[in-house]
Amino acid sequence: MTAFVDPERTQFEAFKALDRDHPIEMLNLVKFRAKAKYPADHELAGAGLTGAQAYRNYGAETAPIIARLGASILWRGAYQTTLIGPQNEDWDEVFVARYPTAHAFLEMVTDPAYQAAVIHRQAAVETSRLIRCTPTKSGEAFG
Repeated sequence: MTAFVDPERTQFEAFKALDRDHPIEMLNLVKFRAKAKYPADHELAGAGLTGAQAYRNYGAETAPIIARLGASILWRGAYQTTLIGPQNEDWDEVFVARYPTAHAFLEMVTDPAYQAAVIHRQAAVETSRLIRCTPTKSGEAFG
């Protein structure tokens, strides 16, 4: 499985080029490392945390930021299996985060407290997918 932890510059630029003045929902698919991988000089480098434990640190430190911005976890589920798609991908966290606007998401990722907390995510994550969506009308049928 190819590792994707942080956005590449071109992906981030494409994200920023989209309309920012409406709600967005971010589909998050996250696979943890067995052992968290902090930089050698980080205070938790030798703590022996699992990826899941490091990700919980990330969640705890970012929760106040998310709340302040009016964002929330819209939906969370426990991964079971992939019916259509690569069979070598499985996920430890699957959730949809809702942001009131893309501006709010960009404010989050540039917030100094968030930038300090993201070290936990980087230590925790083996690979991930973060997919921006625009909310649309729900219904009773596909398509």
